Amino acid sequence: MTALSHTEIWTAIDALAKRFDMSPSAMARMSGLDPTSFNRSKRVSADAEARPRWPSTESLAKVLEATGVGFSEFAALTESRKRPVQRGLPLLGFAQAGSDGFFDDAGFPVGEGWDEIAFPGLQEDGVYALEIAGDSMLPVFRDGDRILVSPSIEPRRGDRVVVKTHAGEVMAKELARVTARTIELTSLNRDYGDRVLERGEVAWIARILWASQ
Repeated sequence: MTALSHTEIWTAIDALAKRFDMSPSAMARMSGLDPTSFNRSKRVSADAEARPRWPSTESLAKVLEATGVGFSEFAALTESRKRPVQRGLPLLGFAQAGSDGFFDDAGFPVGEGWDEIAFPGLQEDGVYALEIAGDSMLPVFRDGDRILVSPSIEPRRGDRVVVKTHAGEVMAKELARVTARTIELTSLNRDYGDRVLERGEVAWIARILWASQ
């Protein structure tokens, strides 16, 4: 059997909960685990690197025992990821993204107030869309463009990213360098200055996957 990826494992957990008509939190509680064990914010680390976090083998064993599902059947739940589907993605205006209540601590969409757009064939969980406003990101992104953003994929140097600070500032930049203390960002519009942020200033970083042009 081919090893399951981080995304496939979490997909199977979500699909298993859906099969029994419960939330991942309720399934964790039923299995004798902390109710937050399978929350989206637990699936990546809370630091700037947003490293993938895996469920423990013990937690998986408890879930399978509680639900009566074998591992082969559990692994088969990942197959739904491989079929292209038309998905509705949360959509938020870029200016709104700085407000409280729209994201959890790891940068995943939560709460109310999101619109929704259809996007076919997307296989990554937690992806959402932001609509660009203004000219501060020209010529790369124009007013009205929509960008797809993923907080679960670790960005690398040279990637375009969306960064939110604890002060509520949201910006689209290019990731230039990450050190033990700082995160260096290059502006897409050269009329605007580059930024160097202390790690403690950054709430989360999400990689830009796609943009309408």
